[in-house]
Amino acid sequence: MAKTIVVKQVGSPIRRPADQRATLVGLGLNKMNRTRELEDTPSVRGMVNKIPHLVKIIEEKG
Repeated sequence: MAKTIVVKQVGSPIRRPADQRATLVGLGLNKMNRTRELEDTPSVRGMVNKIPHLVKIIEEKG
């Protein structure tokens, strides 16, 4: 089984640069307090690290 991380959106994309909004959409998030379980890959980690003020890693599985 692959490792996964649970990511929660904690910040609003309003008045943020377009690339930060696009990163949120790429993670499958777009509204406050939504959560997604994503595969723990370097690309996903990079996306999360790009917008640490908008998302929070809640849980790491596997």
